[in-house]
Amino acid sequence: MAGVSGLRRVWRGSTVGRVWRQGGELELLQRSMGFAALGFVTLVPLLIVIAAAAPPFQRTGFAQWVIDGMGLSPRPSAAVRELFAAPARVVSATSAFSLLALAVFGLTFAASVETGYQKIWELPASPWHGVWRRAVWLAALTAYLFAEAQSGTVLRRGWQQNGARIVLTLVFGLLFFWWGQRFLLGGRIDRWAALPGAVLTMLGLVGLRWFSSQVFSPLIVTNAVSYGSVGTVLIVQSWLIGVGFVVFGGALLGRHLYESRNQNRNRNRKETDT
Repeated sequence: MAGVSGLRRVWRGSTVGRVWRQGGELELLQRSMGFAALGFVTLVPLLIVIAAAAPPFQRTGFAQWVIDGMGLSPRPSAAVRELFAAPARVVSATSAFSLLALAVFGLTFAASVETGYQKIWELPASPWHGVWRRAVWLAALTAYLFAEAQSGTVLRRGWQQNGARIVLTLVFGLLFFWWGQRFLLGGRIDRWAALPGAVLTMLGLVGLRWFSSQVFSPLIVTNAVSYGSVGTVLIVQSWLIGVGFVVFGGALLGRHLYESRNQNRNRNRKETDT
């Protein structure tokens, strides 16, 4: 019994044990599902409207971002592009109520990400007037996703341009998640504390892209045949749940890696002083 108690103590004190425990308290899977649902109702219409308002890019938008993020082959790409194609008169048909609903959903989506970060760092809720941070973060996210989707239109000739596009996507994605986490938290964490989470988030998204290309890509084809557009939506929604899991999980693991490194550094410093 003493051996079992000792092992439990070691597990609870380890970085993996702390991440596992806080991940359960955070309800990581449920939070990721909320991220996917709110992200879907926010990013789909937002990127479609922006793409429709820019004539040279009307054939891209949310669909192109999904295709790039999932690493889809040509056949499932066509199914996704057909599903999220922007209607010809989407801008003129957009009503004031639609824009208001989009703004409400967008700010709610940003608030859910902010709440997730607050729980990861065990910080109190931000004051009500911090809503402007959510609006700025959402605008920055939309600009990043739209630029990433449109870069395929500009940088698509030869391996040099494709390589440059990959590097730019990774660099700007790293900068966005590094800046975004600290910005949503109102600067209540050190800038270097947010860096490990940003790195792990981008690594996780790369891994998710590989997994999607191997698993989700063929599933889109079979589901599109069996269930039509609904089957494609289900696969895209499953991928968005994975994105949410990576965003929150990367930040959670990054926090504990940062704190473990600081603890080891302080311990070594004390041993050196003594």
